[in-house]
Amino acid sequence: MITTLTTDHPGWIAGSMGEPVRLVVHDDAPWLAAWQPAAGLLLRPLALAEADGAAPPPAPRTTPQHLPDGSDAAPLVRRLVTLGTVQRLTNPSLWDAITTAILRQVVRAEQARKVHRRFSAAHGRTFDTPAGRLSLVPGPEVVLDLPDEAFAETGTAFHRTALRAAAAAYLEDGPEWAQLAPEDLVKALDEVRRIGPWTASAAAADYTGDFSVYPHGDLAVRTWASRAAPGVPFPDSDRAFANRWRRLADDDRRQLHALTLFALTWGSHARTERANAAVQLAAPSGMPPATV
Repeated sequence: MITTLTTDHPGWIAGSMGEPVRLVVHDDAPWLAAWQPAAGLLLRPLALAEADGAAPPPAPRTTPQHLPDGSDAAPLVRRLVTLGTVQRLTNPSLWDAITTAILRQVVRAEQARKVHRRFSAAHGRTFDTPAGRLSLVPGPEVVLDLPDEAFAETGTAFHRTALRAAAAAYLEDGPEWAQLAPEDLVKALDEVRRIGPWTASAAAADYTGDFSVYPHGDLAVRTWASRAAPGVPFPDSDRAFANRWRRLADDDRRQLHALTLFALTWGSHARTERANAAVQLAAPSGMPPATV
């Protein structure tokens, strides 16, 4: 059976051969994640001596058997199972998960990717890797020291207040948050000023790998579910859609996790395929298509 990598996190970029690559920090050490069609997801520390014998960050797999088997979900599930087994790199950094969720507020996914990379490159730690120079999001101490101009220059002025509030709260409560169960983590993050329930849920799902706590009324879930199964009458509003989504999963936590994760994974690959097709169609005759 095929395995499909989930690339919903904006830290994933295309490597020199077009393969997804991403830099993460795990146990205070930088790790490079790279997807190879033949070998799958490869994880290796950049400083081999420092991480000798260290366990890699978790990247669990979710099989189609975890998807709902009810008749109402069948049209959607028939499309999602074409992904085979889905594998997602669980974000090993709670601070990165919080920062990423904040940067995704109000903007669409592609814009969030651009802002995430610009903010990281300007103020985060940068490393030379086999995939080129890659950056991590700036730490909470750095965020608190940034002047207003630094946020404006990176397109994060709108997120400035939330990032500062999150940084201050993280420095105080981060170690405790990191030990919480997914639902409790959502509640703790939601108490931070300017974070809110959507951001809290998205960050908790990213960090714990449990997408049963993801904000299921999210525009991305609604969009990809409707495009994967256009014949299914999904509600338009966030709350109504989330209720319908949970009913499709029979309010079963494992099925809800799988349904949400597969929908987001399907959407990431559908978006990439459309972008590649558009570039190829636009390329002049006899000229290679540009890299997306």
